[in-house]
Amino acid sequence: MIRFDVLTLFPAMFEAVLGDSIIRRAREKGLLEMHFINIRDFSKNKHRKVDDYPYSGGGGMLMAPQPIYDAYQSIVSGLDYKPLTIYLSPQGKVFRQQTAIELSKERHIVLLCGHYEGVDQRILDKIVDMELSIGDFVLTGGEIPAMAVIDAVSRMVPGVLSEDSSYQNESHYAHLLEHPQYTRPEEFMGARIPDVLISGHHAKIEAWKRQESLRNTYSKRPDLLEQAALSEADIAFLNQLRNKDTEI
Repeated sequence: MIRFDVLTLFPAMFEAVLGDSIIRRAREKGLLEMHFINIRDFSKNKHRKVDDYPYSGGGGMLMAPQPIYDAYQSIVSGLDYKPLTIYLSPQGKVFRQQTAIELSKERHIVLLCGHYEGVDQRILDKIVDMELSIGDFVLTGGEIPAMAVIDAVSRMVPGVLSEDSSYQNESHYAHLLEHPQYTRPEEFMGARIPDVLISGHHAKIEAWKRQESLRNTYSKRPDLLEQAALSEADIAFLNQLRNKDTEI
């Protein structure tokens, strides 16, 4: 079981996304525990204000440290350990599948969602262990990145998905993209599914999946191949693809 606590100005956003489907069922089973804490509830300002102008000048407002710190203390007070605390930030290291796998081994994660022009550096220095980004772009707040991290990490927790193969064959799990997928009918608008998938020959089907996974990765994300564990057969197949490209 893993526990997530999210410090945010918009807690309702999280239930709308994480209160349904696979994540909802995992929460009901006790595999995931989630709490969404409204930072504004801890403001000592009579107007529940949580931001102020930055000393450095420039446009925008900055989230003040006091409400965030008090909200954080409401989580950790009484604990005999420090939960891993993550700040969602465009300055953080890029979140990848391997990161999700590693984080799924934690027992308690706190996610801090910034807003406006960011968060007072002193609170980051005081409570944050890690900064994560979901890509080289800027959003209006950390809520959407936090949801993405929670969803990706939750899927790696044992029991959340029906079986391990549900994620072990997915894109990025082994630094390869997934093979193409097909369902019924066998023919749609003149296009048939590959014959091997209805052959009933398990070994040939698995070989086809592996080669198509390699083909997809080579075509769309060749950079991933540098990290993938490749067999001699994989390397030979990739060389065939490269030779075809050279001939063209």
